[in-house]
Amino acid sequence: MPSSILIATPHAALAAPDRREPTWAQRALRRRIVDALRRLRSGAVVLRDSLGELTLGDPKGPLGSVDLEVTSPALWTSLALGGDVGAGESFVAGHWRSHDVVGLLRLLTRDRDVLLELDGSWLSWPVRGLRRVGHWLRDNTRAGSARNIHDHYDVGDELFAQFLDPTMTYSAAWWARPEQSLEQAQREKLRRLCRLVDLSAEDELLEIGSGWGSLAMTAAAEFGARVTTTTISRNQFARASERVAAAGLEGRVTVLQRDYRDLQGRFDKLLSCEMIEAVGARHLPTYLRKCAALLRPGGALGLQAITIRDQHYRSALGCVDYIKKHVFPGSFIPSVTAITAAATRHTDLRLEYCEDFGPHYARTLAEWRQRLLAAPGPFLARPEGAALLRAWDYYFAYCEAGFRERHIGVCHLRLARS
Repeated sequence: MPSSILIATPHAALAAPDRREPTWAQRALRRRIVDALRRLRSGAVVLRDSLGELTLGDPKGPLGSVDLEVTSPALWTSLALGGDVGAGESFVAGHWRSHDVVGLLRLLTRDRDVLLELDGSWLSWPVRGLRRVGHWLRDNTRAGSARNIHDHYDVGDELFAQFLDPTMTYSAAWWARPEQSLEQAQREKLRRLCRLVDLSAEDELLEIGSGWGSLAMTAAAEFGARVTTTTISRNQFARASERVAAAGLEGRVTVLQRDYRDLQGRFDKLLSCEMIEAVGARHLPTYLRKCAALLRPGGALGLQAITIRDQHYRSALGCVDYIKKHVFPGSFIPSVTAITAAATRHTDLRLEYCEDFGPHYARTLAEWRQRLLAAPGPFLARPEGAALLRAWDYYFAYCEAGFRERHIGVCHLRLARS
């Protein structure tokens, strides 16, 4: 997979610099953060602000030097009080910028001890406590799940269409060949998921998490399966239904607007693409029990799941990062062991196959971000335009850095009933 793409944020999305000098408190916070950044080993941050220029870390490290321009001294307060989340919030507010946001975030991900020092300051304890309460209030009960999904997916199809390919597939693509387009790579991924469960024309398939219908339509049109697909997004239910009808697949695809916990029936195969992250850690056993109950004996469950390294899973559960706070409320990232252990304890499902393809997600995110910033019109047309664009810019860059550093991955897993 190619390395990250250097993308400049459009001029229209950049906030005007704050020319005020930092207060004495901000200077003190700046000194503390600068001291931490000096310990970077994998590269260096070239910091520029109203007080001058500093090179922090090791410019000869494998990631080289990355620039950080501070456009408002409010950044120091946000970092000290908010840590990881504060950095993202400050980017959205226009307090800092960089020619290589992904590179900067990769450096902090690789030298994770420095990031944890910044994020774990006693100054941030009250804010982190409030974040945990907020995340707990976003628990994925039936009502909570509907609210959480609505807040991310029902914001307007014109925004998603601006960076997604024509299939409207909002998950990691799979490049069988480097020269493939994003659309070709997404279609390759959809077919791989169908092949993951050996889908055939004799099968009744259940999909949990319809998206805009691309996987259900692929399963019916190319593999001949009879498909039931469900979503709790009002918007995606309406659009997926329209797309299924337009493709002439109404006789083979049934679209439901129903919580997975309320599904009934038995199916030969079950697919779920990047939906497991939305169930929440507390509900993982419930989700897997329901999947097993919906499968006929001998049936197969195929998952595409974003995963975190087993060594970091427990600590991540107790942390509310930028993604949980501002992108996917109520979400969590499971580890492969967390999934298989829950399946072992609570179901008769057994793991038959697992493959990680994290670098493909890094490329997917880089292409989405490139498309987003090349033609940001629908985002800038919103009342909150420039800040909205910076929020999605940061979200894509933040996730790309995590995948490039293999802190997180994405897996295809096949589990089967006895």
